[in-house]
Amino acid sequence: MRKTFAFTYILLVIAQMILSNYFHFTPLVMLTILPVMILCIPTKVNTFWAMVIAFATGLAVDWLAEGTLGINAMSLVPVAFVRKTLIGMIFGIEPFEQKENLTIKKYGFARMSFAILILTALFLVIYILADCAGTRPLWFIGAKTGLSLVASYIVSILVVNLLSYDDRR
Repeated sequence: MRKTFAFTYILLVIAQMILSNYFHFTPLVMLTILPVMILCIPTKVNTFWAMVIAFATGLAVDWLAEGTLGINAMSLVPVAFVRKTLIGMIFGIEPFEQKENLTIKKYGFARMSFAILILTALFLVIYILADCAGTRPLWFIGAKTGLSLVASYIVSILVVNLLSYDDRR
């Protein structure tokens, strides 16, 4: 069976729902793979459609897993909005000119890690500030953001190879 992006993406949305429902180790750690999923959307998809995909993905995770409707969607749409600019800054215009997917093999572990960290940090800052709005102290928000960033980065590095495949295979 040929691996398609859409099929893998849907399976990873289900995996995110499972992570959101069953992997609450502590209130200080939140695991998310949603930002890396948005990063790995094929470069031939423009920003508008990436934002639509991000909104639909976030709303699906909110509705079927999180409970607070709109929080993932609200946090994921800005990630899709800055995706093209970030790819241009880190990887150059080559992925867009050649309509290539982002792969660790082609662009290197360091650049992919940097992109994943930036997008995950953006997602987590928006998510945690909205989730803790006025109810948690600043030290808790900072600790949760930092610990969640480290945990989500580790999981995202494992997931990035599932979505970022080489089209020429």
